[in-house]
Amino acid sequence: MTLAEVLPAARQLSAIEKLKLIRILVEDLDTTEAIAPLEPFKTYNMPTPYDSFGAGAILMDALKPADSDRP
Repeated sequence: MTLAEVLPAARQLSAIEKLKLIRILVEDLDTTEAIAPLEPFKTYNMPTPYDSFGAGAILMDALKPADSDRP
């Protein structure tokens, strides 16, 4: 079965059924060896904008010209 065949039926599902389908598909992916899933109970560092003051200053500078164009 192809994705083109499955999508019309999946789009007709209710929101709750879509979430259940997503969970089932994710569980299937988790057991697939071709995809390296995240390891349980392991900590992963994720970059976030918190405490990135330099990035905030750059964004503010980028917004200044856009603000000056407004009446």
